[in-house]
Amino acid sequence: MKEKLTRKDMEKIQAEIDHRKLVLRPQILDAVREARAQGDLSENFEYYAAKRENGTNNSRIRYLERMLKNAVIIEDHSSSDEVGLNKSVTVYIEEDDECETYKIVTSIRGNSMKNLISIESPLGKALLHHRVGDTVTIPVSDTYSYDVIIREIEDTQDEDHDSIRAF
Repeated sequence: MKEKLTRKDMEKIQAEIDHRKLVLRPQILDAVREARAQGDLSENFEYYAAKRENGTNNSRIRYLERMLKNAVIIEDHSSSDEVGLNKSVTVYIEEDDECETYKIVTSIRGNSMKNLISIESPLGKALLHHRVGDTVTIPVSDTYSYDVIIREIEDTQDEDHDSIRAF
């Protein structure tokens, strides 16, 4: 599956790869060498922990490199008054009589616990390119959906506090 990424996502991923290769990998390999030098490896917990950490780091590097290799670069072409990528949208949910605010993000940044909604999710897809005052139907399943009214759209492109999700 090709991951949809912004240029900024790609830069962050490359920065993480570089950090893991140039900073973490040498530190981990030093820890492996140090633990190996302690002698008997059959009961050396530090050695096995360092080897496991090395494997985890290398696995994360491969995962991120594969993600970059298969990525599709996307750009947001929404106007300032419509829901788009990296914008916060406040919706009124009639059924619950409450308002909720979501930030629309790429799938690798999606985190429903922090109200970061992926453009690939049913909610994200439904809200994209609508304007304040629009009533949008959110499909949940084949037999159930609900309506929301868009109350506010805020451009949050400069906020850079969300992280790339782990695998």
